[in-house]
Amino acid sequence: MITTVNATSAARRLWLAQAERTPCAPVRDLLPPGDVPAAYQVQLVNVRERVAAGARPAGRKIGLTNPIIQAQLGVDQPDFGVLFDDMNCPTGEPVDIGRLLQPRIEAEIAFILAADLDDRVDPAAVAAATGQVAAALEIVDSRVAGWDITITDTVADNASSGLFVLGDRRALGDLDLVACAMTMRRDGATVSTGRGADCLGDPLAAVAWLASTAREYGQPLRAGEIILSGALGPMVPVRPGDAFTATVTGIGSVTARFTDPGAGA
Repeated sequence: MITTVNATSAARRLWLAQAERTPCAPVRDLLPPGDVPAAYQVQLVNVRERVAAGARPAGRKIGLTNPIIQAQLGVDQPDFGVLFDDMNCPTGEPVDIGRLLQPRIEAEIAFILAADLDDRVDPAAVAAATGQVAAALEIVDSRVAGWDITITDTVADNASSGLFVLGDRRALGDLDLVACAMTMRRDGATVSTGRGADCLGDPLAAVAWLASTAREYGQPLRAGEIILSGALGPMVPVRPGDAFTATVTGIGSVTARFTDPGAGA
């Protein structure tokens, strides 16, 4: 089992990397090999630190739902992290790239819950609890230098969370999320494509996995939370000045434009 000292040390390493704007060494050397529950203990230390500093939780993100993303990072299972209100970047406003260390971007379907999901659930129960859905861009980031991560590193690092942007919200209705097609473009050129089926087979199934897993960790999903359900296609590195637009059929589109300090933006 991880010791309190090691959990605190791992959390501190990640916290300082963000605060000092300098990526750190992986934290897996401080954790039992492959011990995902221990990594969630580390995550919780920094979540509590953020809350104590005044940040307000806004929802959750599911990571590593897409086999292409898993292959990109060399991991083999999904994970989750906590979203905070200050991660939500207003549509139409430039995203400050200076807030990020090693940003990458991926397109997803976001769920806004209208009811609690505090038990083991199936996709039908998730659909019934969903108030609205929206196209989303998640800007993932890693405090670990060079994205040199295992599953325990990314879990400890709040599932490599960064920022996110939501498009217009719409009712789920009878929309077939499995069949939804996603196209993400950077400055007009297509850089990522995928379908709802690429997210654990069904984005609703991904949220059902989250509901059950978060409950096991004593963090059940609540009404009002924003849930980023996982990447629909490969993630793409972000460069200063980039502009991305993702379109998800039946749901809508979402855009993120990044500042370019070198150009005075």
